Amino acid sequence: MPSFDDAGPPLPPLLPLPVQVVGEAGLPPGGERRTDILAAEVPVALVFNGISHAVMMATPQDIEDFALGFALSEGILDTPQDCRGIDVDAVSAIDAGLPEGMPGLEVRLDISTRAFERLKGRRRSLAGRTGCGVCGVESFAALDLSPVPVPPRDWIGRVDLPTVLRGFEQLRPLQVLNAEAGAIHAAGWATIDGTVSDVLEDVGRHNALDKLLGRLARGGRLSEPGFVLLSSRGSHELVRKCARLGVAAMATISAPTAMGVRMAELCGLTLWGLCRAPRGVLYASPLLSKR
Repeated sequence: MPSFDDAGPPLPPLLPLPVQVVGEAGLPPGGERRTDILAAEVPVALVFNGISHAVMMATPQDIEDFALGFALSEGILDTPQDCRGIDVDAVSAIDAGLPEGMPGLEVRLDISTRAFERLKGRRRSLAGRTGCGVCGVESFAALDLSPVPVPPRDWIGRVDLPTVLRGFEQLRPLQVLNAEAGAIHAAGWATIDGTVSDVLEDVGRHNALDKLLGRLARGGRLSEPGFVLLSSRGSHELVRKCARLGVAAMATISAPTAMGVRMAELCGLTLWGLCRAPRGVLYASPLLSKR
């Protein structure tokens, strides 16, 4: 059985696991014992000014980026400057009260008084499934689906199909963890000529996006012209995370949901989906209404 407990911080994003491979050409009827590489998935407790707010299941890599991106894209922080510091510690399974071989991470964020007071007023707990967007929400009103308008971008027309496909062509080779383990989503940042500059990975598509947004925020790059690439479907919460941080365009490998398209329309965000060369579908764009 794989175990993180002896690894020490930081926890590894990939783990070897003995498996039995059966049915492959050339193998005996009973199969063959091999070692497989699997994606790690650990509970990550997000603690704001000493108060635990959420527990997310995530890949233990780029955790500082994840924490900041989550705090920004969920509206806990208004700006990166609202976060004064981030500390990350591994917590053993015993100390975390979890089953053997299942340690976790505790991420402590020191945030501004204004942001913390607002956080305390929110009745939301995000605990459970991998990167779940609505876990623990107590009522429909608590979903907070109000659109966040994206400022007009004079370059948005350059995020066309050839540019988007150019980005996806570069994305796959840069998915280092997924190449070894599979089952891992990626969020990439591409400039408006389709050049991919950053790729963040996680078992959860929401987490991968939060990591990317956090990386951009930490570098002061959220205002740069460019767009997000996602190895997933385009759901409404992913669209809204981008819009909240002023990202004007997003492209996904799979199809969006109807709610995702509607959210993109309301936010004025350009949304490409089903981007698999040579084809792609433009589901929403502020330019569509002008045609």
